[in-house]
Amino acid sequence: MAATYRAVMLTNKGGPEMLQVVELPVEQPGPGQIRVRVRAAGVGATDLSMLEGNYLFAPKTPFVPGYELAGVIDAIGPGVTNLQLGQRVAALTVYGGFAELLTRTAGEFLPIPDAVSDCDAAAVILNYVTAWQMIHRVAKVRPGETALVTGAAGGVGTAALQLLRLVGLKTYGSASAGKHEMLRSLGATPIDYRTGRLDRLTRDLEPEGVDYVFDAVGGSNIGACIGALRRGGTVVGFGFMGAAGMLSKLTMFSNLFVGARLRGRRGSFYGITALYRKDPKPLREDLPKIFALLAEKKIDPLVTRTFALLEARQAIELLATGSVQGKIVLLNS
Repeated sequence: MAATYRAVMLTNKGGPEMLQVVELPVEQPGPGQIRVRVRAAGVGATDLSMLEGNYLFAPKTPFVPGYELAGVIDAIGPGVTNLQLGQRVAALTVYGGFAELLTRTAGEFLPIPDAVSDCDAAAVILNYVTAWQMIHRVAKVRPGETALVTGAAGGVGTAALQLLRLVGLKTYGSASAGKHEMLRSLGATPIDYRTGRLDRLTRDLEPEGVDYVFDAVGGSNIGACIGALRRGGTVVGFGFMGAAGMLSKLTMFSNLFVGARLRGRRGSFYGITALYRKDPKPLREDLPKIFALLAEKKIDPLVTRTFALLEARQAIELLATGSVQGKIVLLNS
């Protein structure tokens, strides 16, 4: 085996131009570890936040980004008995996925079913587990209820619409007009947030308000999300930890938790990495459920663009334009 492998490294905070292809020494897995040859890695907004230095859980630069991956076990360290050489596995890595090889603790990896491709496996780890846990562990939705999803054409938004439809909720999706056809294909009624306040637009369709709002935007949007809820409804904020300065964040979270309560609604925030670091058990329970839905073709990760693994810079440049509908995945053939 070669003594080095290639990876895409973030050399300093900034834009995609700070990503460079480098060669790194191959690591032998230690006790309890495995080495995985990466076959697919998802690309998402979290990776973009890491580049800008706005993500709480990113390591210090330089480091290799890459939040989620699928691959095949290349080497096994002492003491690992539940996984085998050549077995396909997936992981929520948070960083390290934009590389040909990754060595980590074996417990971070879960088997990929035969009926699920590497590309699809990598595409669902972040977005669909996030959506699943917000829907089932935080909001605890029930059939026949109503939900509004903001940022609905994004990765988590499209995942949430699909999973909410499977439960039997009536869904609304907030996005720009050019993305409405995709939202309709996912069973949602689209709302163009550019045409007015979101709470008023929602109540034009649901006069009493919706039961749940899943908000990816944050900031001043929180107030409109609370206004779109029926009394007793729930707003779940997610994905905007790097979206504002400290003062703006304090105001935003005050509105989410205190403002919602004062208006007779409930507010909460969900972050997949914070939960996973506190307790990996929920992800280990929920990702196999997502893989099962994939195998049964009940969900579609909407992979709209693929790049070669070492073309992560080009993929993130495209993502930064805001024009992408669906998911971008890097593939290592």
